[in-house]
Amino acid sequence: MQTVTKTQLWTGRILSGIVVLFLTLDGVMKFLAPAPVIEGSGQLGYSADSLPTIGALVLVGVALYLIPRTSVLGAIFLTGFLGGAIASHVRVGNPLFSHTLFPAYVAAMMWGGLLLRDPRLRAFLPFAKSSSAPVGSEHRSPTTLRETTAR
Repeated sequence: MQTVTKTQLWTGRILSGIVVLFLTLDGVMKFLAPAPVIEGSGQLGYSADSLPTIGALVLVGVALYLIPRTSVLGAIFLTGFLGGAIASHVRVGNPLFSHTLFPAYVAAMMWGGLLLRDPRLRAFLPFAKSSSAPVGSEHRSPTTLRETTAR
């Protein structure tokens, strides 16, 4: 199993903390429903009546993400939520980099923070370095392969 360095742990905690603060603020603002939130949600096609439900869903996802045993489930749940936000921005034709992709930036920070904090997740992902390479996966140069097949 891979270990987590102190730098990786704190970087992961900081990234995750930024995401948690942002999404918690987003969820709470859905309940408080100030005029800019109602206006922005209306531009995306969501009525003021739907805001508490959306806020509750965000806060449930944040709670799942904060609990170490359910953090991956929370990240998956919030990824779906953020994907819906991207779809909403695409549907109304918002600018790509500033509005439409912003939820993708949040999701990347969320998964990056979790990846840095959790060695089990790094071991599970396909781009993680394996501690033992499968038999026959040694790197060979083209000349070595030709020499081997010529024998």
